[in-house]
Amino acid sequence: MMKLGFLSAIVPDLSFEKVINYASEQGFQSVELACWPVGKAERRYAGVTHIDVGALTGEKIAHIRKYVEDRGIEISALGYYPNPLDEDLEQRDVFIGHLKKVIEGAAALGIDTVNTFIGRMQSKNPRENMKEFEQVWTPIVRFAEEKQVRIGIENCPMYFTADEWPNGKNLAVSPAVWEEMFNLIPSSSLGLNYDPSHLVWQQMDYIKPIYEFKDRLFHIHIKDAKVYKDKLDRVGILASPLEYHSPKLPGLGDIDWGKFISALTDIRYEGHAIIEVEDKAYEATLEDRKCAICQSRDFMSPFMGRR
Repeated sequence: MMKLGFLSAIVPDLSFEKVINYASEQGFQSVELACWPVGKAERRYAGVTHIDVGALTGEKIAHIRKYVEDRGIEISALGYYPNPLDEDLEQRDVFIGHLKKVIEGAAALGIDTVNTFIGRMQSKNPRENMKEFEQVWTPIVRFAEEKQVRIGIENCPMYFTADEWPNGKNLAVSPAVWEEMFNLIPSSSLGLNYDPSHLVWQQMDYIKPIYEFKDRLFHIHIKDAKVYKDKLDRVGILASPLEYHSPKLPGLGDIDWGKFISALTDIRYEGHAIIEVEDKAYEATLEDRKCAICQSRDFMSPFMGRR
């Protein structure tokens, strides 16, 4: 049976302990914990640190492991989503250095998955980016293999704001790219943190890849998206994506969640399905964001055999 949880980035106001307490009180099975470096957020939903992997000690590791175990919660993954192919090589080194700390932290905590982006060089074409991906990511994946940690790449294009123009900051946007990724680095430690919402606004089939990449689905994000056809007709697909679509809570967008979960059960997926809240209609206060988490739980639970 799939394990339903949520991504902690939406509740930066809460400490690690309060996040786990809330998950337990609300009947969740798991949480994906945000693990950005301590400091200022560089964008929305970034900069959240529920585990400071740069300051883990034996005592802190023991505390984290016991705290989640005592409350019946699993940590589905550690999440850190930068641009490891940044064209500023100093910034790239910072991102990769912290990503390795997250991988080390996951291994120390007994967590088998780290979620991230492969990144993208915004001024380079896809072919140049794939060459850079192979060069940069081969040692990262080897490092993860040594630590017995899987890397789940989220399929978000990271093309939403002016600084992400052109092309976005994550190359792993489509089945064609994923296929090439896995051909270039065929490691069983490299897979997908699959979010169907990003295929919706790209006008793509979000069910078929579940079957095609069933052996690479390490982790699932539960987020909906609503495409506004009147806006799309006016600005076209080359416009900034937020001009014609919005991230929504599950059930409030265009995804058929019954078909989506059905496909996951077809392939016998029994991993974590993590609610990712990015719906601006539910962000004004902490209580609004908690409401969004619980509303999403209530909508998804019947599809997943839970009440």
